[in-house]
Amino acid sequence: MAVRIGYPCTNRSIGCTSSRTFRLASYSEERLVETVAQNLDCLEAVLRWNAAQGIGFFRITSDLGPFASHPVCIYDWADRFRGRFRLLGRLIRQQRMRISMHPDQFVLLNAQDEKIVESSVRELAYHAQVLDLMELPASARLQIHVGGVYGDKPASIGRFVERYRSLPDSTRRRLAVENDDRCYTVVDCLEVNRLTGVPLLFDVFHHRVNSSGESVREALRRCAATWRKCNGLPMVDYSSQEPGQRRGRHAEHIDSRDFRRSLTAARYWLRRDAGGQGQRAKSKARLRPRGFSPARDRPRTGKFRGGKP
Repeated sequence: MAVRIGYPCTNRSIGCTSSRTFRLASYSEERLVETVAQNLDCLEAVLRWNAAQGIGFFRITSDLGPFASHPVCIYDWADRFRGRFRLLGRLIRQQRMRISMHPDQFVLLNAQDEKIVESSVRELAYHAQVLDLMELPASARLQIHVGGVYGDKPASIGRFVERYRSLPDSTRRRLAVENDDRCYTVVDCLEVNRLTGVPLLFDVFHHRVNSSGESVREALRRCAATWRKCNGLPMVDYSSQEPGQRRGRHAEHIDSRDFRRSLTAARYWLRRDAGGQGQRAKSKARLRPRGFSPARDRPRTGKFRGGKP
């Protein structure tokens, strides 16, 4: 089984960033157009670098369009860059690369504050629009967490389910829910899946920090079963504990031996395509997994993401 390995967002090897931004106080249409153009230039360079290195999985930064989901942005940036996004999507498809995005932690569909919910919905719509502009299939996903507990987990899951169901189809069809390291275990997320059908992205490290007692293999099996053909292939995140730091702190590099064991489990259960992605993994960490050859890529946090082959 071929396995796709990747990393998230930032490449340290090519000397540019696709996450350029500016202060809200400095917002102008000219500044927005200039920044998005530079970000897309760098994204293309990163994608071509990844393809040359044989990296088949990549998490695109959320910051391609600064303030794109903010009410201040009334400029039609999507139409301005439609052709450029289409070309990037063609490159991705030609290279058979798997793509994802991970909206920031302030995206909370189950928040008790309606203003937070409204901004979260706008932010998710922006992310979905980016993937749609690239004309990527439904296998390109947005991974999100369930959110906060707010003193009542069943009620908080209920709010998530209600808001999820009210999302536009263009957003909802892109989502995948990830188990987190503090609030929602795989078992909790399986309940969300039961109520909504949303596929579950399994985070190995989060499970080790916050679980309901299942083995990694069993949790992976149960999460993989939530992915239907129309969702694309299952995704898995992998990372390691930073020695000497608080439990749950991501390490700069992964434990390659443990990753081999996790990959063996993924091969057994997934039988398709797995990609790896670090929380803020950068392209120069030791991305050994692909065939376990000497690394040419380095994610800063050792977190890997997966899908099936």
